[in-house]
Amino acid sequence: MAVDDPWYEATASGWSGETAAGAPGDGRPDAVPRQRVHSAAEIYLEVQRSPAFQEVRRRYRRFVFPATLAFLLWYLAYVVAATAAPGLMARPVAGAVNVAMVAGLGQFLTTFLLTWAYARHARLRRDRAALELRWDTQEMTRGMMQP
Repeated sequence: MAVDDPWYEATASGWSGETAAGAPGDGRPDAVPRQRVHSAAEIYLEVQRSPAFQEVRRRYRRFVFPATLAFLLWYLAYVVAATAAPGLMARPVAGAVNVAMVAGLGQFLTTFLLTWAYARHARLRRDRAALELRWDTQEMTRGMMQP
């Protein structure tokens, strides 16, 4: 009585290539050629190398890096002005409201505007492509798509 042990010829890191049990040329008369099943890591690396993924990343970076730089410069300008030019920041604008208060409120306003701009950019430029990549990746991990 033959016992079919799938781990018989397995190495510590997994199947040992083409000589694994059930693979062509292993000497077993009941050997059935198996289709190569990609691991999740291979699938995600394949997706990462794809032009569609690279385009999504490029679009993300083209928005995020300049926006982050602009916001950080605006914030640093506010902090530097508050410490280096207290007379300017204390100058009244309207009643008890001074330049520092207006600039501080401007920080909040730019935060909300930047959040809105990011959400709009993502919705218009990246979400559809990212969703298609996600569906393709899920199909590949389910084994529905053959290489």
